[in-house]
Amino acid sequence: MSITSQEIGSLGEQAACEYLKSKGYFILQRNFRCKAGEIDIIGVLGGCTVFFEVKTRKNSLYGNAAEFVDFRKQAKIKKTAMYFLKNDDADFRFDVIEVYHSNGKVQKINHIENAF
Repeated sequence: MSITSQEIGSLGEQAACEYLKSKGYFILQRNFRCKAGEIDIIGVLGGCTVFFEVKTRKNSLYGNAAEFVDFRKQAKIKKTAMYFLKNDDADFRFDVIEVYHSNGKVQKINHIENAF
């Protein structure tokens, strides 16, 4: 039985949430959607709102997972974040979480703060 790409993405997001909670982050929302786009995870740490893009891959053979968060994707995430924040003056940043798996089991998580 093969794992679908949607199941792999869900696995990565769940692993990222568990990792972030273990690091003291409070998870505000998962899969925030609006007309501007989607943000995988929104969390807070020390008064800073953090918008996380989670990329799940088997390996880095074709590049690190974070490399797949290209300029267009970054722009869409930023626009979506502004919609989420509205007129809030909160401190915020954009992070990428790389999740590497083998046959549906998480092997490694890499957290890149201030990724863009």
